[in-house]
Amino acid sequence: MENFNVRVYHSILCNEYPDFLDDYVSLPVMQRLGGVGLLCGTDWTPLFNNRFFYTRLDHSIGAALIVWNFTHSKRQTLAALFHDIATPAFSHVADFRNGDALTQEITERLTSRIINDDIALSSLLFKQGIYKYEIDDYHKYPIADNDIPGLSADRLEYMYPSGAALCGEWTIPEIRWNYGNICVLKNEKDLPELGFSDLEAAITYVKKFCNVSMLLQQNEDKVAMQLLADILSCAVQCGYADEFDFYSMSEQELITRFEDFSDMDSDSEFAKLFRTFRSMKKVEHTESPLENAYCISLEVKKRFVDPLVKLANGKCQRVSTLSREVLNYLQDFMNYRDSKFGCVRYL
Repeated sequence: MENFNVRVYHSILCNEYPDFLDDYVSLPVMQRLGGVGLLCGTDWTPLFNNRFFYTRLDHSIGAALIVWNFTHSKRQTLAALFHDIATPAFSHVADFRNGDALTQEITERLTSRIINDDIALSSLLFKQGIYKYEIDDYHKYPIADNDIPGLSADRLEYMYPSGAALCGEWTIPEIRWNYGNICVLKNEKDLPELGFSDLEAAITYVKKFCNVSMLLQQNEDKVAMQLLADILSCAVQCGYADEFDFYSMSEQELITRFEDFSDMDSDSEFAKLFRTFRSMKKVEHTESPLENAYCISLEVKKRFVDPLVKLANGKCQRVSTLSREVLNYLQDFMNYRDSKFGCVRYL
């Protein structure tokens, strides 16, 4: 999957790029996200074999392009562009640091503040006659974001590159076909929602979504994220980093800094944790903790969708009501539980 071309992928999401985006994307407050990975730190451990590095900036642009493609609303598009503006290095690892593995929403709390405090962004919005309250909360726009199991631009976008990078679940041609069947429908609340015009495309999307989401339910992902969370907390306690660094430094810069400190004090707790993260290749699935091992037992957020499908009569239904295969996939996913503990031997 080294040939996953982000520019080509983005052109699939919207073949008429909105030129007004460039001024916003080029702002330092957005460019910072170019050093933050979508896959929450798993790019930096051999426990995973991610095929390419997809950034939060890539994701933000992708979500914005989907919203523009289906709404041509500048305000909704900008709300989608800025929805991850408060994401720190290693993304949702910050939620694990704060005990929020189940909802993973803590990182969103600073969104409005960052938008309000950024002078360059404020000036640009003022010139274009856009109020901050119109673009500082993408939750108010159902095409940009909605409640599970609905399909939104955010949810639709992140699963294509996540699946491609994590396990090769999506290729560019598959995305082109699948996305070509996306349309705007009205859901049970009479609100606009992204859905599918083709049943086969909807079934394919849900199956692939579940396959990728299953990886995020396994102890490998839980260990990687919680271990990195503990490394970041330990780095702060040791004075190797502070909270500001996680919003100003790229992941590569932080990893390089941590390697230096780990080498300087190789017998420290920080070095042991960091060395394990950077070298681990196997997680042991157990029902109780192991000695001389880093062990976790966590419940984490379940990511799934049950998108709408347009019927021949013009109405729509959730794909789970139209396909027994999808219903079984969703039930299997919701019922899945890994072993109680995931453990990795200290290295």
